[in-house]
Amino acid sequence: MAITSLPVKCFSSNIPDVVITTAMTRAHVVIAVDGTEIYDEYLTPFAAKITLTELCNLLQVYARQSLVANVTITATEQNVATDGTVTAGNTWTASTQLIYCAASIDIDASLFCERYFLSLLLGGTKVTASGRLEYVHYIGSESCSVDAHYTDGTTASFTGTKIAGNNNYSTVDVSPDKFKTTGKTLDWYMVTAGNRRQRFEMDFTDPDCAPILIFDNSFGVQELVYCLGTHTVDPNYERSSAWISGRLSNYQIEETRVFRADTGPLNTPMANWLDELFRSPEIYIVNIYDGAAQIRTDMEVVITESKSERTNDHDFIPRFTFSYQYAKRNHNKLDFSRAGRIFDNTFDATFN
Repeated sequence: MAITSLPVKCFSSNIPDVVITTAMTRAHVVIAVDGTEIYDEYLTPFAAKITLTELCNLLQVYARQSLVANVTITATEQNVATDGTVTAGNTWTASTQLIYCAASIDIDASLFCERYFLSLLLGGTKVTASGRLEYVHYIGSESCSVDAHYTDGTTASFTGTKIAGNNNYSTVDVSPDKFKTTGKTLDWYMVTAGNRRQRFEMDFTDPDCAPILIFDNSFGVQELVYCLGTHTVDPNYERSSAWISGRLSNYQIEETRVFRADTGPLNTPMANWLDELFRSPEIYIVNIYDGAAQIRTDMEVVITESKSERTNDHDFIPRFTFSYQYAKRNHNKLDFSRAGRIFDNTFDATFN
């Protein structure tokens, strides 16, 4: 008997088939995730082979829950006699560290995790500005350093603040305001964790952003997008009317608030990355209160339409547009913290 091995690390979207070969009549196959058995079956070989295929459909949901999971597949061959007597043979095991990923990535998972953060931005420059919230996520628990560069040519080093994670993965807050120095203007900064590097450049125009959205990316971790273009809202009211006691009344009014957003001009790496927003299953509004970003977990939104067309024209500057609405049925949102604002309260006072 034999069982094919699994790589040390494996993305949940790219789990290879596991082939069990045996000359006996069946195999007892058990699959465990982080020590908990999720599959326990007796399988009969065909031409002395058992193939466990499409494992991503079984394991994806478990990887999504913990982002990183230890998977073990155990197979014990057995002979079943005509009288029902069972004789056990050899036992073989295949195991891997399963990393949640919804994207198909054509390089080894161990190599990817060593070289890149958990983002499809893949080290391309991300534009940011003062007051914004920025995260990086990576597999591992090593420390994260930040080299800040200022407009006067000086530099300073910082240690990134780990805000979430465990021994398997880390989430670090790399918001630009953490690297301010009195009397200096931050120009750009480089975030480094092991061999991973991510460059952030400051936008000195300090533009108003609306909306600000935080979303789950293809690795199940949160990233933020700051839209700089025109933001509009188009409420729609569906009224159901009837004559009641001799008077025409609207007995039911359903309100749907449809927002339209424009990302503003994007660089090429950010344009390629921003499709992550449009395929994300979970998106929330982020508001800025007194210079501090707050994630509104009570304001989940759903993207209903998007346009992310790109061309190879030399003078083409990518910018995307999309529409979204609140995920909850009640769209009559009242925010006591910033009463009187139009749209939502990501808008700056200049919009009033």
